[in-house]
Amino acid sequence: MCTLALRAALSAALSAALSAALSAALSAAVAGCASAPGAGGRAALADLQAPRWRERAPDVFRVRVETTQGAFVVEARRAWAPRGADRFYQLARAGFFDDSRFFRVRSGFVVQFGIPGDPAVATAWRAAAIPDDPVREHNTRGTIAYAMTGPDTRTTQLFVNLADNTRLDAQGFAPLGVVVDGMDVVERLYAGYGEASGGGMRGGQQDSLFARGNAYLDRAYPRLDRLLHARVAATR
Repeated sequence: MCTLALRAALSAALSAALSAALSAALSAAVAGCASAPGAGGRAALADLQAPRWRERAPDVFRVRVETTQGAFVVEARRAWAPRGADRFYQLARAGFFDDSRFFRVRSGFVVQFGIPGDPAVATAWRAAAIPDDPVREHNTRGTIAYAMTGPDTRTTQLFVNLADNTRLDAQGFAPLGVVVDGMDVVERLYAGYGEASGGGMRGGQQDSLFARGNAYLDRAYPRLDRLLHARVAATR
């Protein structure tokens, strides 16, 4: 009798464990599907007329960025830079930044990203500028803002300030958010290439990044850290 009872108990425990594991796996799968890029995959990102690019961002939202050095979290505030926050929200929700590279890392200055690894997508967005936002916050350590070449030239490239770069305020660089977790990760991103692996928008060295994408960067600058994926993690 004891043997039969033990077998029954073990069977019930195994059944419950299997059910729990299956439930967890299904939940993870659903969550993954919910956060993945929409219909059409990466190619759909080149359709600049899609409704997704007109969505208004929440007043406050967080974007979790997974990298080859770990993860960091940006909290964006629409009150700081409404147009910039809207664009960042749209791009993150669409998976625009996924599988790209941190192509400009200057120790003690900035980390820059935002050129897609797919040349077709990168080229489509290269001139897709948004109007400027007034500078309402300072470019202090951990804040994030768009790169640009002059008035009304912000597209998809962003940078995180690695120091208090408040001199950028007068040049029109309007912070839209700040890193609230994982700043140590941002500071670990590989900085050995400096400006050589793409540089800033004003530097005139980005043509190969747009024309040849990840294939070019991975061959010429193999130590660059990767942006694995970025997703909106919370809103309010």
